[in-house]
Parts: sequence; structure tokens; C-alpha cells
Amino acid sequence: MSLKIVYKICCGIDVHKTFVVACIASTNDKGITSYESHRFSTYTSGLKTLLQWLLKHNCKDVCMESTGKYWIPIYNILENDCSIVLAHPKYVKAIRGKKTDKKDAKWIADLFKHDLVAGSFMPPADIRQLRDLMRYRFKLTCFKSSEKNRLQNCLTVSNIQLGNVVSDTFGKSAQAIPDKLLENPADTSFYLKPLVYKSLKKKLPELRDAIDGYITPEQVGKLKVIKAHYESLESRKAELEELILALASPYQQELAILKTAPGIRSLFTAIGIISEIGTNIEAFPSAKHLCSWAGLTPTNNESTGEKKSVRVSKAGCYIKPLPVQCANAIVTSKKHPEIRNRYLRLKKRRGHKKAIIAIARMLLTALYHMLKNGENYNAELYRKYDLPPTNWEITVEQAIIIAKNQGYKIKSATA
Repeated sequence: MSLKIVYKICCGIDVHKTFVVACIASTNDKGITSYESHRFSTYTSGLKTLLQWLLKHNCKDVCMESTGKYWIPIYNILENDCSIVLAHPKYVKAIRGKKTDKKDAKWIADLFKHDLVAGSFMPPADIRQLRDLMRYRFKLTCFKSSEKNRLQNCLTVSNIQLGNVVSDTFGKSAQAIPDKLLENPADTSFYLKPLVYKSLKKKLPELRDAIDGYITPEQVGKLKVIKAHYESLESRKAELEELILALASPYQQELAILKTAPGIRSLFTAIGIISEIGTNIEAFPSAKHLCSWAGLTPTNNESTGEKKSVRVSKAGCYIKPLPVQCANAIVTSKKHPEIRNRYLRLKKRRGHKKAIIAIARMLLTALYHMLKNGENYNAELYRKYDLPPTNWEITVEQAIIIAKNQGYKIKSATA
């Protein structure tokens, strides 16, 4: 018995930085497959030649591995004329010791013609552009956090303990004081009251002690560079956010639906979710598929009837933090008891980390159905689900176990 050939004419592409190797597998009516390989440059002219070569052989089904960022130029050229399946390299890796560029391309074509390659999720081009901008915004946010830490370290080594008095060292008052210090580092006896606002006016003696330090000329120079870099990052991030808002304007309806979900207050959080999973939620057959793709489900690692690991997978490194952050915000608030109560029940048995992952999956499942049905978040559905059924029957042994889990001590009736 042989495997069924799904694609009679298909192409496997082995991707590299400066060149690609393409192999067309053509299967005739007798089931005999012939192969033709060719090497192309990754310059645009070379990729256009690759497209013409594919169309000449009437090959419109293409499979290639996602090597770094090198697959993107190829995808851009072939996207409009070919049906492309993008595969993770671990799913199309050839047998060790029998690897050459031509054999790799032939191996990909052989797997693909039998439909044995699991394709990666590829949203439309506009969503991909939005995704790229949102990921860069996340990087800029991380850079800003790094600069904040560096500025705080400079103040600490200079014996300036502002962090012990103010809750936010980058607040309006907290930033006015270092600015004044940098004007004349040798003078720490300036008048503080005009620089502080609101409740900090009650802490003037503590602030006076906190700024009584010694800033070396080197630290002064470093502080000025850090502040200039931080302000530049803020400006660049604001410019980037304008681009993102313009690109996300066609998805106002989906964004409005997502903002009704618990934990999603910021518009950019909703845009981040749209940029990762897209608006056509039908690309995922079910909510379970979406949660698995986002890395919020346990991996399957079982042998000889024994499960070796139940840890969540490493997938979804960009989408996973979003529902996890929302889940952490929800469980500390009492505005959504249907979620908080479930978290508390899970935390008793499994601990905080596993409970948060479960709540994040619960939230992502809700977002899937909200986008699919075009409906706002409805807490009543969760409340009805949590109610015990009226005809629920349990044994005496099960009742004893439930009572013990609730902290009750079981004693005999005769006692």
C-alpha cells in the first residue's frame, strides 16, 4: 500500500540567505514521479525567474521551510500566483547524513505531494504589516524599560535615593528633581517645593534627605545621555503608534468587540491580538486549535502509557504574553467574579502559574468565539457554566474527597 498523492505537480523549496533550491515533483497517471531541480538567486530578479519557471511547469502548489526572515522575499514574489504552504523547519528536516541542498528540496517536495506537511498560519498581507509594527512597538517598550533601569542605577550609585520616597521615579515630580540636579550637580540645597506636586509636598523632609548625594561628572554625562535616549525612544514610539492606528482603522468593529473582554482596556492590546490571530478566525477550526497554536495547551509527550511532561509548549512567544497579562490583571480585581473564582479554585490545587495559564486559555477561548460570532463578552455564559447540574449524583467516597479538599475533617457518625 502506498501513500495517496494529493498534489500531482508541486514544488519544494530549500531556502538560504543568498540562494534557494527548488525541486518540482511531477506525478503522471501511472503514479511515477519525476523530479526537476534548479537553483535561483534570492535577488528579486532571481525570484521572478523562479516564478516564471514554476508557471512554465504549471506548478502552483509550493512548500518551503521558514528559515529566519529569508522566506519572506520569496513569499512576497510567489504569493499572488501560487498557493504556498510555509512549514516549520523541524517538520521538514531531512535525515541526518543524507542532507544536501538538492536532497532537502526533493525531500520537502516528497512530503508535500502526500500532504504530510503541517502549514503555518499566514494572515493576509495587511495583518502581517500590522503584526510587524506591533512587534517593533513591543521592542521599543522594552528599550524604554531598560533605559529607566539604567537611570535608576545611576541615581543609586550617586547616593540619590528617590526610589525610596516616590512610587514612580518617572513621574512628573520625580523627573523634575533630577533635571534640577543636572543643572548644577554640586548644589543639592535648592528649593524643592515648586518642583513637587500633590501628596509629595508632605514628604519634603524625606525628599531632602533622598537627594543629598554625590554625583560624579561621569555620572552626570551618563544621566544626560540616558535621558536624551529615553526621550528619543518616546518620540519614536509615538510616531510608530500613529502608523499602527492608521493601519488598524479598518478593524474598528473587531477592536470594539475585543475591548469588551475583561482585562483588555488598552486599544493597543486589542490591536496586538488582531495583529497576531487576524480577523478571519475561520483559519482556526476551533478554539482548541487557536489555544494550541498560541502555546496555552499542554504538549503531548507520552510513552509506554506514561505522560512524561504536561508543560505548555514554547509556541506563541508573541501572542501568549497578551492573554497572560490580561489574566493577571483580571484575577486581582473583583469586577469579574466568574473568572476570579475559577482562578482561586485552580490555585488551591495547581498553584498560581498553572492557574494563570488556565485563565489565559479561558480568555483566549472567549476571544475566539467573540470574533467568530461578532458578539460582545457575556459573563452570564460563564456563570451558567459554573452552576452544578440539578441531577448531579456522586458516591459517598467522592463526597468525602470533596469535603477533605475543602478543609473539613472527617469523623465517624458514632463519635
